[in-house]
Amino acid sequence: MDKKIHTAVGMVLLLASSFDARLANAQALNSQVALTDLSVFAAPPKNWEIDGSLHADLEKPNTFALTNGTGILVNTVDEKNPGHDLYFNLQHGDIDLEMDYTMAKGANSGIYLQGRYEIQLLDSWGTVNPKSSDNGGIYERWDESKPDGMKGYEGHSPRQNASRAPGLWQHIRISFQAPKFDDKGVKIANAKVLYIWLNGVLIQENVELSGPTRGAYDTKESALGPLRLQGDHGAVAFKNISYTNFNKPHPTVSDLKYTVYKGNFAEEPDYKTLKPEAQGATPMLTSNEVKLANEFLLKYTGTIHITEAGEYAFKLSVPGGKGALRINGAPAVTAGGFRGTGTVQLPAGDLPFEMSYIKNVDWAKAALGLTVSGPGVREYLLSDANVSSNDAVDPILINATENAILRSFSDLPGGIRVTHGIDVGSTEQLHYTYDADKGMIVQIWRGGFLDATPMWHERGDGSSKPAGSVQYFGKPAPGIAKLATAEAAWPADTNGTAYKPKGYTLDADGRPTFKYMLYGAAVSDVSTVIAGGEGLHRVVTIATPVAGLTMRLAQGAKIELLKNGFYTIDDQYYIRLDGGGEGKPIVRTSGGMQELIIPVKQKLTYSIIF
Repeated sequence: MDKKIHTAVGMVLLLASSFDARLANAQALNSQVALTDLSVFAAPPKNWEIDGSLHADLEKPNTFALTNGTGILVNTVDEKNPGHDLYFNLQHGDIDLEMDYTMAKGANSGIYLQGRYEIQLLDSWGTVNPKSSDNGGIYERWDESKPDGMKGYEGHSPRQNASRAPGLWQHIRISFQAPKFDDKGVKIANAKVLYIWLNGVLIQENVELSGPTRGAYDTKESALGPLRLQGDHGAVAFKNISYTNFNKPHPTVSDLKYTVYKGNFAEEPDYKTLKPEAQGATPMLTSNEVKLANEFLLKYTGTIHITEAGEYAFKLSVPGGKGALRINGAPAVTAGGFRGTGTVQLPAGDLPFEMSYIKNVDWAKAALGLTVSGPGVREYLLSDANVSSNDAVDPILINATENAILRSFSDLPGGIRVTHGIDVGSTEQLHYTYDADKGMIVQIWRGGFLDATPMWHERGDGSSKPAGSVQYFGKPAPGIAKLATAEAAWPADTNGTAYKPKGYTLDADGRPTFKYMLYGAAVSDVSTVIAGGEGLHRVVTIATPVAGLTMRLAQGAKIELLKNGFYTIDDQYYIRLDGGGEGKPIVRTSGGMQELIIPVKQKLTYSIIF
């Protein structure tokens, strides 16, 4: 965010000299950043440290409870020690960056690409309409000469708020294209954020940056710059940092010659026996040299220039048929059905290649495409841009402009399909899916409501999917069960429980109360959005109590009690017990996983916070 006070000139000079001295080593760093100490950073300030675990307090700003160890990079600040930014020993141009991070309550930080372009990190938990200054936003540029209220410009808000609660780990993926300069140092292309994915949601795409954002360490753009984490606005932590530095020239093709053969070919023929329909030289790999709509074979020969030896990956698109790519005499790709991928070890130098495209499906449009990626090379299109064999489908999105309900199949991780799913949407942009076959909330998400494209496009398959950041709750199973012993496994289905769904009723605001029978008991189950969109408050009532009932509230690899009645599950969401229950909650291990269970008699209320 805004940095009114920049790092002292002496510190800037020290860092600049450090970057220059370590540039060669920086490019050779492993893509995974080892957080065993601070040696991968340039002159790390004292507010940064390495720890083993942490927890945040939802009620205390800028506070982490820390545990000694390694693997987590932590910035700790307070009013007396506001902190300083942290610079990596890495100069980068084009880069893909990936990491997990967590914010303390009210915290503010940022990822500065090349030290100049800020991706905002903020505790934006519960924000409905995010701005460029919110989590995942591209911070605005700044012009002090403009009137008040107009100084900030060109900020880019995230498409939706995919943020999690303080103390929960969030995952971000950033793809950045550095500005380009000619031989005289004149900028010929702006920097660009190709994409940002936050917690599984695409929130930024193809955003061009005309110049550095506010708080840049240097307003003069260049091809390279340091990776930088903001450290003067609040407590923040990072782990699992990795990157791919695209600092090598991409392969190029030259001396291209094409030959077109007419006929319905099943495989590549003996070319010596065929008469060409057309042939010639061309500057580009393209299907436009073919004047036939169908039943042809297009063959290319030429030279591909490889700057650095290594393993290269190719993707070949040959709509309406099949194709193959050979480089230096070795197979690189065999495309048996419209598309193909392959990898091949290549030496540096000019290498011969040949490529074939057989088209014999009349309804597909001819469109040859070839991409390459490799060591230090971002995926690059070697052919013309006409590479897709399928027209893009406009998504069919359902927005919850009022409390909404939709019945559909829901597909969960692990190939699990919920066939009796009921999707419940809210105007607070917090939604969930209820499995009416199990009496269980199977997923909850924040942001957009539903993408119904799989259900309503063409013939459809009956399924929809969340259009926001999702938290899954594991394999669907009965929410309430009778356990023969304290160690008995939780039942996988409702067999033997006399389970019978009784539908749902709606309140005056259109929110459902689900009803079912279980072991002869009448159960009602209602969930409402917590104020500020912070999670779901769930109330389960049993009108005709039955002895021995237990409710499973959560399942995960690690369940921790943070304070009385407040648990964290895999550091991905919280469970807060709000009242009811027949006894004390129990965290037990079953089937290699931990479970949070509690005896229940008449009523149980708890909250899912994420």
